Amino acid sequence: MTQLQKEHFIYSLPFGEDCTWQYASSVTTVKEILGAMRDPSPEDEALIRKAYEFAQEAHKDHTRYSGEPYFMHPTAVAKHLAELGMDAPTVAAGLLHDTVEDTGVSEDRIEEVFGHEVRFLVEGVTKLGQHKYRGAERHAESLRRLLVATSADVRVLIVKLADRYHNMTTLEHVPPEKQKRIALETLEIYAPLADRLGIGRLKKEFEDLAFPAIDPDAYQHAVEVRKLKRKENEEGLARVQKGLQHALARRGMRDFKTEIRVKGLWSLHQKLKRKGDDITRIHDIAALRVIVPTIDDCYQTLGMVHALWKPLPGEFKDYIAFPKPNGYQSLHTTVLTSDAGVVEIQIRTEDMHQRAQFGIASHMSYKQLGKAASKGAFEKLSMAWIRDLVPTLLKVSKKPGAAPQPEPKKKPQKKPEASPRWLSELVDAHASAETNEFVEGLKQDFFSHRVFVFTPKGDVIDLPTQSTPVDLAYAIHSELGNHMHGAKVNGKLVTFDTVLRNGDIVEILEKQSAHPTKKWLDYARTGMARRHIRGAIEARAIAELPQTEAKAVLAAKGPTPAKRARKRVPKKQ
Repeated sequence: MTQLQKEHFIYSLPFGEDCTWQYASSVTTVKEILGAMRDPSPEDEALIRKAYEFAQEAHKDHTRYSGEPYFMHPTAVAKHLAELGMDAPTVAAGLLHDTVEDTGVSEDRIEEVFGHEVRFLVEGVTKLGQHKYRGAERHAESLRRLLVATSADVRVLIVKLADRYHNMTTLEHVPPEKQKRIALETLEIYAPLADRLGIGRLKKEFEDLAFPAIDPDAYQHAVEVRKLKRKENEEGLARVQKGLQHALARRGMRDFKTEIRVKGLWSLHQKLKRKGDDITRIHDIAALRVIVPTIDDCYQTLGMVHALWKPLPGEFKDYIAFPKPNGYQSLHTTVLTSDAGVVEIQIRTEDMHQRAQFGIASHMSYKQLGKAASKGAFEKLSMAWIRDLVPTLLKVSKKPGAAPQPEPKKKPQKKPEASPRWLSELVDAHASAETNEFVEGLKQDFFSHRVFVFTPKGDVIDLPTQSTPVDLAYAIHSELGNHMHGAKVNGKLVTFDTVLRNGDIVEILEKQSAHPTKKWLDYARTGMARRHIRGAIEARAIAELPQTEAKAVLAAKGPTPAKRARKRVPKKQ
């Protein structure tokens, strides 16, 4: 971590909040790891101590780029996992995750000492780190490997995120020619993955740690802007915070807390670009957060806020009624105050706050799954998460015009002989995509900000921002997209390039004689829609050829991409 990052790390924390994600500068002790865990049993403690001693011995002769003992890395990873509330096997895997790849310890030895579950997690993390491609190919393969591994057990991905987090805190010691590549991969893959997992704190740290390696000048500019803006508003925001605390207490509100959240540097940089670098148009560099016991308290607090200060029109967002795709819930409102000018206020329950900070990890602790949770429980949760994570990448086997519905629940099989069905669908969806197209498609469909729209029947569908009716049609079903001849938004006919907004009610009009044209490629926002459009145009062109020419074209193309891809799908471990 550079001196500039050290200087602004504590500065960027919310007032009064103790950040658990501290940058390790020494070897973390086993006592610190156990202290960060939530009520570990004697068996848990024994497992962690054994893994600690095993990893310490395995890494005893290894050092990092900085010259420090390598063992400081797995201990830091394990502590992060403990702070996230992960179970003992996951924390143990954090301690052991580099032993197979770096020290020559065999996977069989890991299983012999620690059992099959820990071996499975270590093996999964090891496989994610083995690919050595560079640039777009590396990104594409990394994404594919992450999705495949996560389908089996999302804990594999959480260990990998904790591993990458600690590596980013010591990025300054990596050779300069590698720093930017690692930072870009972190920003383009790991930060969005943390976001889609709902781990907001980790997403922010990834972005701000990668930022200076990617664009040092822009990073310095964002630091100065945030410092200036915060200096202007700090005293006034503290008065607003105190005034709201008094108002809540007078109304009989109990067990609430308030804190001031400071915007991340990368997020600020992105917003400055959207606002033409006009600092006066940015009102959420520092926001007031209110945490209350119940959902009813959230809406009562919102009423108090609007009674105290005038709300700005169009700036209220109800993420409690309409959660973000990653599960984030909160009320956001922006008000005009006399003490601090325009202020954003976020209102949520403690449970919502924990989920906003720790995401899916908050559902994978002992409290949620129970201490006797089997690997099957984690697998079931992982499968549900990954299907929600990539909704636009899966082919929906529904009648044209029907909104996608969840599939009937099936009993999890402990040892499936074949890859799960969703994985075959995912491979089919991407089989025809070249490497660059795959990466761009994932960035647009999977990692972008989202917008929520409704079908006429009231089904909610989320799409990337800037999506059009064409994207919605293909998100529902490829046949609906291929035969779309019109669209209505909120009851009015619109053009195909109309940008959809939150809350729009969208009806897709279908006609069998309609078919995609090249112009549709300009209207489509998602990679999935563009792939379907190109496929339909190509299929129509081949169908219009004489039979002999059509056969020659198809023969030249060889086996379909889906068939080729199925051969490459790995069996589940």
